[in-house]
Amino acid sequence: MNFVAFSPQFPPNFIPFYTNLRRMGVNVLGLGDAHYETLPYDLKTALTEYYWVTNQHNYDELVRALGYFTHRYGKIHRLESHNEYWLESDARLRTDFNIPGFKVTDLTRVKRKSEMKAVFKKVGIPAARGRICRELPDALGLIAETGYPLVAKPDIGVGANKTYKISDREALESFFEARPAVDYIFEEFIPGHIQTYDGLVDQDGHIVFSASLEYNEGVMDLVNQGLDFWYFTLRQIPPALEQVGRKLVKAYHLRERFFHFEFFRTAEDDYIALEVNMRPPGGLTVDMWNYANDIDIFYEYANVVVNNRFSAVVTRPYFCAYVGRRYGRAYQLNNEQILAAFPKQVVSHQPISGIFAAALGDFGFLIRSPEYQEIEEIAWKILKTV
Repeated sequence: MNFVAFSPQFPPNFIPFYTNLRRMGVNVLGLGDAHYETLPYDLKTALTEYYWVTNQHNYDELVRALGYFTHRYGKIHRLESHNEYWLESDARLRTDFNIPGFKVTDLTRVKRKSEMKAVFKKVGIPAARGRICRELPDALGLIAETGYPLVAKPDIGVGANKTYKISDREALESFFEARPAVDYIFEEFIPGHIQTYDGLVDQDGHIVFSASLEYNEGVMDLVNQGLDFWYFTLRQIPPALEQVGRKLVKAYHLRERFFHFEFFRTAEDDYIALEVNMRPPGGLTVDMWNYANDIDIFYEYANVVVNNRFSAVVTRPYFCAYVGRRYGRAYQLNNEQILAAFPKQVVSHQPISGIFAAALGDFGFLIRSPEYQEIEEIAWKILKTV
């Protein structure tokens, strides 16, 4: 099997996807614009060959790279970046080289938030009222239906970047005076916690792994206000959440793919769809799945790709939380004191890549415990300032 790993060096915690594929005898063919000598050693050992391009945004270079791989190794069986940013490039290459997976024709309903709403409506999942508004009168018409506040976000965008909460007419007019030259979707503000339904489907579309996250703050506020942030995996997925999540997996006809669906959980314990992402969750969440279950999801992904099998037993014996701290804040405990105080609960700690730092903080701790109360207490002790 020939597997093209597009931009394989990023994020670095995803490199085990490729090392496990190599262990299973797959030709892992790297394609990216990072110079080979800068690649981590474990990635180099996983790659059969690496093709360097001067610019990953130059599609002609990417086509030449896949043409070379095809000439040298034969048919390309898979191509994947596991990265939202490269979803369109992945799809174009799969389309042009007839590689299984999402194609160009699938992109609109998985990239545009406005098109996601159509899918939610089709399968009977509630979603926030909203639509694309290109001019001030369009937004005022929506406000007549929903009232303030509104959330304005790019129709195509990653995470909460360039997302705004608009609470009055003055803020609305200011937005349109300096509106970026891209489509923005405006939605009613939904109070509630964000919970996710995440997982992996096999080649036949069966969900072989599922998980759920809950955030202590909304991601929009985290990015815009620079708040401290922690989130955690649930030990039990609420049945109502599982039901709406499974509806979306079926609606999107997913095959051999990770997914990350976000919902608002309201005070009435209803679920309102926020958006879908056809990739693993970002940050260190995949590592959290491993710690929460004592499994190796990287190996199991390779097992699904090569053998269409998922052999791990998932029992969720632990809550696992990510706790992010920001440089420049006066925290009561330094890193060494945290490790000394919680030697069994802290399972990993590391600096966070700059691209993720706006949401996740500059340094992250992973902690786990069978008890939620212990997780919460430790998280706030890590984040407590002087």
